[in-house]
Amino acid sequence: MSVEATTGEAWGDISPDAARRLVIAAVQAFAERGYHATTTRDIAGRAGMSPAALYIHYKTKEELLYQISKVGHLRSLAMLSEARDADGSAAERLESAVRAFVRWHAEHHTTGRVVQYELGALAPEHHAEIVALRRQSEDAIRTIIKDGVTAGEFDVPEVSGTTLAVLSLCIDVARWFNPGGRRTPDEVGALYADLVLRMVRPTA
Repeated sequence: MSVEATTGEAWGDISPDAARRLVIAAVQAFAERGYHATTTRDIAGRAGMSPAALYIHYKTKEELLYQISKVGHLRSLAMLSEARDADGSAAERLESAVRAFVRWHAEHHTTGRVVQYELGALAPEHHAEIVALRRQSEDAIRTIIKDGVTAGEFDVPEVSGTTLAVLSLCIDVARWFNPGGRRTPDEVGALYADLVLRMVRPTA
């Protein structure tokens, strides 16, 4: 298990401590076993708590997934919006956005797998809320690419399709990243930022 999943660094804003421990345990369990194969007993046991204690903080297993998804998507939106609104050229802003987004998915790869690939298990009202956050994140990248096209920095055949391709590249890092591998999160972020800029810049 990665340091990211065991330290709970990504969940410092959740309180009290018992609620935070349950979220960390749920991330571990969902990433290892999948949402549907995980039971509330599994989660409680990982947190060192009884199943009854879990329900004091979260009414259902789905509510835990929603908490994880919401925190992850809000952080994604914040970093992408910051890049969109920054000073600089479209290329500089797109590089910053991709570098940060990829680095987060590498550093928090366990959380990222749950946030990005268990969306279909959310209840309809929660699913709609998370999809709205995802669309805002897409819009942040789409805006940067549009700005680049308008300024003549980028040459892409179709902005919306290119936006989805860029986001898919970034998100998929959570699926394969190995903290014991030869590249650090920063190095993967730099590599992907370079690849994305090569995708959108005019060819000579």
